[in-house]
Amino acid sequence: MLNKAMILAAEEPSPVLPHVGEMILGLVAFLILVWVLWKYAVPRFEKLYEERAAKIEGGIEKAEKAQAEAEQALEQYKAQLAEARSEAAKIRDDARLEAETIKAELRTEAEQEASRIVAQGEAQLQQQRAQLVAELRADLGRNSVALASRIVGESLEDEARRRGTVDRFLAELDAGADGAGARN
Repeated sequence: MLNKAMILAAEEPSPVLPHVGEMILGLVAFLILVWVLWKYAVPRFEKLYEERAAKIEGGIEKAEKAQAEAEQALEQYKAQLAEARSEAAKIRDDARLEAETIKAELRTEAEQEASRIVAQGEAQLQQQRAQLVAELRADLGRNSVALASRIVGESLEDEARRRGTVDRFLAELDAGADGAGARN
């Protein structure tokens, strides 16, 4: 029985090895599949690959072009910035010069105004001094006439005589004051 079982087992197909017909059918199906892929799928993959490569190369070119434009824009920006800085420096210098000019003009105007005020004050002082001297002369004349009237004992009321006496007295005083001033 054992022998019979071995013979039966030898006639049954092996579970590990496929049948020869299945192997031939599988090989033919595989070759047809390879031919279909080679005929239709591979050209499409190649075309997609080429398009993708072209897009990537175009993207790289665009990126390089954009980078070149960015560098050019940066250079222009730097040039404009340098120009703006130099213009700002020029404006500052012009403003300083204008401020100095205005300052000098204001100083000159202030000095002229101060000189005018001082001159006006001196003129007022001279005028007041002259007025005070005239008033003092008149008072001194009246007091001199009154004193001389008391000393002399007669009335010096005659206006012309009195003025002549007062004027002579004041002239003598001025002459004495001028001589004393010239000696000092």
